[in-house]
Amino acid sequence: MQVLVSDTSVLVDLERGSLLEASFRLPHRFAVPDLLYERELKDWGGSELIRLGLSVEGLDGNGVKRAIAYRRREPALSLADCFALTLAKTRAWVLLSGDRTLRQLAAEETVECHGVLWLLDQMYNASVVSIPQLHAGLTAISKHPRCRLPKAEIRRRLAQYADRLR
Repeated sequence: MQVLVSDTSVLVDLERGSLLEASFRLPHRFAVPDLLYERELKDWGGSELIRLGLSVEGLDGNGVKRAIAYRRREPALSLADCFALTLAKTRAWVLLSGDRTLRQLAAEETVECHGVLWLLDQMYNASVVSIPQLHAGLTAISKHPRCRLPKAEIRRRLAQYADRLR
């Protein structure tokens, strides 16, 4: 079973689209580093995320040093994001992120990284959610003022979902 280490932005987007629960029905395990959970998720439905199956993982001393080194290298990243990258790197897991800087650093570190659109494709391919739910979810995500997803990719997927509805 593939383990996906998520940053907060992906989980927030899934929640905005009412697709968070469906994502946990995928044949993947979701994990976050303990620092990210404590700082960003614990008071944002953290217990519900754990009920859904989210795993909270710690880093050893070398992992913490690596995360701090990433933060020094890319000061625009939060320490929580650097912990997520480190967790994915040290355990050979996949990183989920919507942050461009984090995705670029992951690529430099040869860490497989995907975003929320990839996750929606996984849900579509695995049929863990209905096409109308995917369409409504992506529409809701794309209409949020803080949406940073590529508009062309959003349009392509919405058209794909609409074709399946006919």
